[in-house]
Amino acid sequence: MSWLTPDDEDEDVPYGEYADHTVRSRPNPKTNRPRTKRRPEHADAIVGMVTGVDRGRYSVLVPAGSDPANPEERTLTAARARELRRTSIVTGDRVQLVGDSSGDEGSLARIIGLEERRTLLRRSADDSDRVERVMVANADQMLIVVSAANPEPRVRLVDRYLVAAYDAGIRPIICITKVDLADPESFLERFWALGVGIFRSAQGDGPLAAIREALAGQTTVFVGHSGVGKSTLINALVPDAYRATGHVNEVTGRGRHTSSSSVALRAETPGSAGGESGGVVDTPGVRSFGLGHVTSDGILRGFTDLAALIEACPRGCSHQDDAPDCELDAAIADGRLDATGAARVESLRRLLK
Repeated sequence: MSWLTPDDEDEDVPYGEYADHTVRSRPNPKTNRPRTKRRPEHADAIVGMVTGVDRGRYSVLVPAGSDPANPEERTLTAARARELRRTSIVTGDRVQLVGDSSGDEGSLARIIGLEERRTLLRRSADDSDRVERVMVANADQMLIVVSAANPEPRVRLVDRYLVAAYDAGIRPIICITKVDLADPESFLERFWALGVGIFRSAQGDGPLAAIREALAGQTTVFVGHSGVGKSTLINALVPDAYRATGHVNEVTGRGRHTSSSSVALRAETPGSAGGESGGVVDTPGVRSFGLGHVTSDGILRGFTDLAALIEACPRGCSHQDDAPDCELDAAIADGRLDATGAARVESLRRLLK
């Protein structure tokens, strides 16, 4: 029995009449590897900012003038190169691009490098989880959106946002919405000693001009749990954003998740001092914000005025009320810290708990 067809039988063909191209060579992955580790330099790579991530595809904004071949600003779709498969790329990252960077429909560029990050906002699933999840890169400010009522404000969640901001080196701002439903002053008095900027918003009376002034020339990430009005505020600042909004459940008092991924948008800031537009990043609402990756040193970055006193504390000092020989208590007792300083010490201790 033969597996060859009559056309394949070559018993009568002399050996010398064989041609090399007729011999089938099976590929061997072990012997066909490249024999050099030298990689392309990609000297013609252009730099853009990631504005969104969707199932392995990245939306990248290429600023005007960054590409000599095409100086116009455009948004293109890119995929991650094989050598970056283990590298996390998130919204706000500045990446290097090669390939088809025209931005035409159906085009696909390739991300071959990641620029150094200035800041990195992270969180963990819970406080016992040391695995950090990167949320946004290269943000300058964090706008913490919280509602005065429906749903009720959560002090500990805002404290956790502040800790994450101080750890990442990001300037925090608080915007409290729905002030027409409840008086927010008892809630806000916990944060005035931190020197955090505060905006108050009510239905039909939002401080959009003041917020635009704060956003000018900065990249601001919006955070907050579901139902507080983040997407509504984004739609007011960026009219063509069309972010989905939901309602608050009257029974549970919880908001509905409407944003499933982080998206970076451009907010025009007419009348601002610098005349620059600002970038805003809308993030999904969360009901918990783990800080398993944050150390006490990261929190202390936001309290530079207390750093000299803390250095005089004994080794292993927890800086709490019951800590023996804590220099913060001594500074309050002998008058080195006034009422404002004492309030900042109380805020620091609340964040360290």
